[in-house]
Amino acid sequence: MPSPASLSPAQAAARLEEFTVIDVRAPGEYAAGHVPGALNIPLDKLPDALPALKSASARGSLLVVCASGVRSTRACEILAGADIEAATLTGGTSAWEGDGRGLDRPEGARAVWPMERQVRLAAGSLVVAGLVAGIRFPAARWLSAGIGSGLVFSAVTNTCGMASALSKLPYNRAPRSAEDLDATLDALQR
Repeated sequence: MPSPASLSPAQAAARLEEFTVIDVRAPGEYAAGHVPGALNIPLDKLPDALPALKSASARGSLLVVCASGVRSTRACEILAGADIEAATLTGGTSAWEGDGRGLDRPEGARAVWPMERQVRLAAGSLVVAGLVAGIRFPAARWLSAGIGSGLVFSAVTNTCGMASALSKLPYNRAPRSAEDLDATLDALQR
């Protein structure tokens, strides 16, 4: 499967009005700041959104965004498998903001760490906990081995079970996120 088209923040900004922008981060990450006009469809909900995205792509181009470009590239691969063409924002919202472009932040939204940072904290903490507990209980070292194996699997398959689990935590959810997703899917089909 060919790599999805990638646009730099400058290229995307110059053509932003041409795109339906889809942000595939967790609702809490999206609420903490997103590309202007972006609609939130979390990566784990993307398969449910394929019909709506097919409708939207028939009317214009899709630009898929995440924090760094990893999840948006994965989303573009899923979309390509459903014959939906989409481009990804190189470097994600981090690059967008780093390029001096503003993010929309709903009033009252709280800052949430990017998912990659949450995964690094959780994985690192579990590895250290397994090693420290292994001093007294040698079998606890298997926790570190399991997390290390999970990270290798994550890299090889370009998926992340830990990120999927973390995205379900309350601080990664925006209020009424299920209702928001339904409204987003309805809007995409119009």
